[in-house]
Amino acid sequence: MKILILNGPNLNLQGRRETGVYGTQPFGDFFTALQERYPQVGLEYFQSNIEGELIDAVQQAEGRFDGVVFNAGGYTHTSVALRDAVAAVSVPVVEVHISSILAREEFRHVSLLASVAVGSVMGFGLDSYRLGIEALLERARASALQQ
Repeated sequence: MKILILNGPNLNLQGRRETGVYGTQPFGDFFTALQERYPQVGLEYFQSNIEGELIDAVQQAEGRFDGVVFNAGGYTHTSVALRDAVAAVSVPVVEVHISSILAREEFRHVSLLASVAVGSVMGFGLDSYRLGIEALLERARASALQQ
């Protein structure tokens, strides 16, 4: 199984930006720990602050990955184009957020991705990514059992 972890704008500052909300662990360290925890899964990581690069990454996941764990950052609430990219691919996408977007500013309460993702995980800190991976693994197990 291959899973792409895709991060949007400002997530390159993880561990340094708003540490009271997002924590102090750099994402690179966390990603290494995920790779160690899931040696049987081919985990890859991509981050961009550029909307078009994220759209390209979603589209290119088709046929290359079995799932995508996607934190679109601020684009979650504003990007119809990213929503349409997720809707256009057959690869399952789990939306994740480090904080609970529903417990934050009102403008963050709406996710344009939620209706086209297979599920959403939020509010568990960086562990939201692990939970997203677990959801994709369970989805694949269930699918294999049905065949």
